[in-house]
Amino acid sequence: MRALLLSPLLLLATACSSPSPESGKDAPDPATPDAATATAAEPLDTARPAAVDAQTDTLLTARRRHLFSSPGSPDAFSLVLRGASVLTAEATLTITTAAGQVIFREVLSAPDLEAAMVYDMPGPTATQAEREAYVHRRIREFFADQNFRRPAVAAAATFPAAADAPAGTDRAAWDDLRRRPEAIGFQYLVGKEDRHTIAWSPLRKQVVRIP
Repeated sequence: MRALLLSPLLLLATACSSPSPESGKDAPDPATPDAATATAAEPLDTARPAAVDAQTDTLLTARRRHLFSSPGSPDAFSLVLRGASVLTAEATLTITTAAGQVIFREVLSAPDLEAAMVYDMPGPTATQAEREAYVHRRIREFFADQNFRRPAVAAAATFPAAADAPAGTDRAAWDDLRRRPEAIGFQYLVGKEDRHTIAWSPLRKQVVRIP
């Protein structure tokens, strides 16, 4: 009688431990994604260019605040060299008021900054490292104290002959600046010998180039 009672229990235990009749394998782990729905990882795209940062091409920067267009609020002077290399890049000279208005902008090439090196070279040629060092120095010293002058136009100055005056020179603005001893001029060298001098003209309400 005891044997007859145990037989159904043994049959039930055997059925519960048998593999699934559909696959013949153990049931899949519920924590493992189904192979049919899993998404393969996207391969690395080494050909795609990296995201561009607006500042990645900035090589050198010089900044200074100095009185210029307003007697009480200094303007922001900046020179930013951007490009693939120091000797092929372009430098943007910008003057911005304290209120954030850009009143002057000029683009200078690397040769504009490098050309005057011929007067400092000890020999007929210079290495690439020496040329790059010279451009670095030009930018570092671009806003040195000696490049600002007051007055912008001396009271005893005489207006140059037409052949000697820079293109676009405004005689009326020059005369007005000569009567303003508080006006400030800023000068910088372009190329070998082309020395630019600019000043804020209260008469014209803009930056003008003065001889």
